[in-house]
Amino acid sequence: FPPDRSTEIGQLISSYLGREKNLEDHTIHLLFSANRWEHVPMMKEKLHQGITVVVDRYAFSGVAFTSAKGNFCLDWCKQPDVGLPKPDLILFLQLSPEEAAERGNFGCERYETSSFQEKVLQSFYCLMEDKSLNWKTVNASKSIEDLHREIKSIAEETMQEVQNKPLGELWK
Repeated sequence: FPPDRSTEIGQLISSYLGREKNLEDHTIHLLFSANRWEHVPMMKEKLHQGITVVVDRYAFSGVAFTSAKGNFCLDWCKQPDVGLPKPDLILFLQLSPEEAAERGNFGCERYETSSFQEKVLQSFYCLMEDKSLNWKTVNASKSIEDLHREIKSIAEETMQEVQNKPLGELWK
């Protein structure tokens, strides 16, 4: 999640991202995870009703960002999210750090530096090696219309493939 800034945990994360508050690195990682867990009952309810849930970022983003700090291993970073609902599809929108920096508001929040983003990218590549997850990489430098078309096509294909599949748990 981006995170959800409406909860108390989300508000704390928001003040950290906006550089209003400093939090120890382990603490902020666990708060991001807690913010995801806050939504699990709603996510499971929607999924059991047959509703497709689309999430902007998820546990993978948290793991990639924290592990990019250097003093964290991927395994430690994954632990708080073990057991979250497992996504049927993870779309990785690939954009060069240079192109990302040209987009609006880059640099306004903590972690929005090109050197740090490069480390995050390397962490994502490590996460993509997990073959138990359905990663698909999409070139995000295309037009919004072309990108939308490609994402819609991949999503519809995946929905067909998994429609009768039970809900899995992440990293279990």
